[in-house]
Amino acid sequence: MTLVTGGTGKTGRRIVERLTRLDRPVRIGTRSGGVPFDWQDRGTWEAALEGVTAVYISYYPDVAIPGSAEVVGAFSKLAVSRGVRRLVLLSGRGEEEAEAAEEVVAAAGAEWTVLRSSWFSQNFSENFLLDPVLSGHVVLPVGPIGEPFVDVEDIADVAAVALTEDGHNGQIYELTGPRLLTLEEAVASIGKAAGRDITFTRVPAEAYAAALAAEHVPAEIADLLVYLFTTVLDGRNERVGDGVQRMLGREPRDFDDYARRTAATGIWRVS
Repeated sequence: MTLVTGGTGKTGRRIVERLTRLDRPVRIGTRSGGVPFDWQDRGTWEAALEGVTAVYISYYPDVAIPGSAEVVGAFSKLAVSRGVRRLVLLSGRGEEEAEAAEEVVAAAGAEWTVLRSSWFSQNFSENFLLDPVLSGHVVLPVGPIGEPFVDVEDIADVAAVALTEDGHNGQIYELTGPRLLTLEEAVASIGKAAGRDITFTRVPAEAYAAALAAEHVPAEIADLLVYLFTTVLDGRNERVGDGVQRMLGREPRDFDDYARRTAATGIWRVS
């Protein structure tokens, strides 16, 4: 039995689909639907872990949040004490708290694999960047820094292998796309695929934070977004990883392919 935390989220639901196709028993851990699981309610952990031998760990809202490593560490120790033999952690690149979470997962006493991922392409269609794309104007506090956006479909493919096949214990896989794009170039790719004019504007971090506050974005999420844009996207991750190639033996999906595939669903269409 594999427990997929965040089993209805961007990576989790895709992993569930793949495990189901493999006829692997899977338990969806989520705050709504599936088996009740809440990172902030440790009382939900025991039941979710019953009979489980492998766990996909996707911390909510993000493993970069201060304090996440302590929570992930406590969960990992409990999981191992309840018979879990394999832990697969979704992590982030260049994030101090994420690296601390990686360390506590590795020290928990089970087989472990880290999926250290770049920014998700799907943030433009399934997350906080969807509304700006629909508005035709994406405003962010980041300059011309290259980011190798990773397709969540690739993360799910890699995670499914790590959860079900041997040979990945103690491995850290840097999951990225095949090339660097700036946020402006990514927005332009989406505009081309969607047949729309979508502009990009860089603003100071203070102005972005004020705009989030005006939209009543919770302070914890607003602080995280400002941190990610101004710290993680400061050039420290301006390189392509080889995790998809190492795990799957193929090239990762390109951002333009994601943009064309997603545009075809109509999600970026406006009336």
